[in-house]
Amino acid sequence: MPCLLPSVTLMSGAQMPLLGLGTYKLQGTDQLKQSVSTALQAGYRAFDTGAVYGNEAHLGQVLRELLPKYGLSRKDVFIISKLAPSDHGPRAKEGCLSSLEQLGCEYIDLYLVHWPGVEGLDQGDSRHSEYRAQSWTALEEFYASRKFKDIGVSNYTAEHIRELLMTCHVPPAVLQMECQPKLIQRELRDVCMETGIHFQAYSSLGKGALLREPEVMAIARSCGRTPAQVLLRWAVQQGISVLPRSSQPCRINENSQVFDFDLSESNIKRLDALNCGTRFCKRDSSNIA
Repeated sequence: MPCLLPSVTLMSGAQMPLLGLGTYKLQGTDQLKQSVSTALQAGYRAFDTGAVYGNEAHLGQVLRELLPKYGLSRKDVFIISKLAPSDHGPRAKEGCLSSLEQLGCEYIDLYLVHWPGVEGLDQGDSRHSEYRAQSWTALEEFYASRKFKDIGVSNYTAEHIRELLMTCHVPPAVLQMECQPKLIQRELRDVCMETGIHFQAYSSLGKGALLREPEVMAIARSCGRTPAQVLLRWAVQQGISVLPRSSQPCRINENSQVFDFDLSESNIKRLDALNCGTRFCKRDSSNIA
């Protein structure tokens, strides 16, 4: 059951699919099994989780059960997970090991620092920077041992990334951040392009709100596509990988069908014009020291 969906080459040379299944809020083996099974049938080969999602163990179990059913093995899928904010700094190695154990994997394809701040500290506390550095050193050790094939960050601002690049031995391969037409993240995307970091989007559909946006709906009608497909195509057409989440088989299949059409340059500009800084994920890391 080969995967024909496009991928991007990361710094290590690894190929990461441009489309992955987000698993935030997908809980329990039954719900995950249905979603992951539908995704595998539709051609998905990337799956995104995180320690704070509380479903690493269930995702690992479901993949071990389903991969043989579809003639696949561990090497055929790309697993992404993340270090919890509560495990920053001195607890980072423990957090990394926990993700490996929970997933039941010998290695994780991409492991991210989930948040630039430490749980429990005030936003302006200078220890955030110190703990980020400690966490990154831990990720580099797991990268050196090939337990993590690639490492990266999530929710880092341009300032956080520049700080990391000044001290790291292994630069981040990926930055994962909310990105959609109302929050196009131009500065962050430019920084990533300049430094060879791949930019990956979450909340591409604005938690569903953008599906009802009049401009998105109008473009979808003109293309003969759904609003979700237009929003995801806006990203992947610009080289941004996406991680749409759904527990509905019809939506998972719909979201996979974004590689057989193009948006016109004028439609890309119409979507870009929606940019107004609106976040649908309310947590904002820009004030974290």
